[in-house]
Amino acid sequence: QVQLVESGGGLVQAGGSLRLSCAASGRTFSNYAMGWFRQAPGKEREFVAAIVGSFGITDYLASVKGRFTISRDNARNTVYLQMNSLRPEDTAVYYCGAAQTRVFVTDARHVDYWGQGTQVTVSS
Repeated sequence: QVQLVESGGGLVQAGGSLRLSCAASGRTFSNYAMGWFRQAPGKEREFVAAIVGSFGITDYLASVKGRFTISRDNARNTVYLQMNSLRPEDTAVYYCGAAQTRVFVTDARHVDYWGQGTQVTVSS
């Protein structure tokens, strides 16, 4: 069992930055592929970024590539999402997800554990 708690959301102007954190419980955090997803009102939950493996290989949604960076600190059982050059269309509830797999978790249906979500609002 893994419990995930997100933090770091908030209100920011377009062009600004936020860093989201996802703290995980459990001693086997390093065995999980981690991902960030987001869900805007009236839309499905979509993949944003993923990280997997001991070398921290990453994958991103095309529209966030070059602006967002996912990273993990296995010693702190925490995964981060640094978001720069934020746009109004990035507004959503952001969720951290964990999957017991060695491949990228880019499909919300393959996530084993979810956090409660944190709201990110970008004003124009």
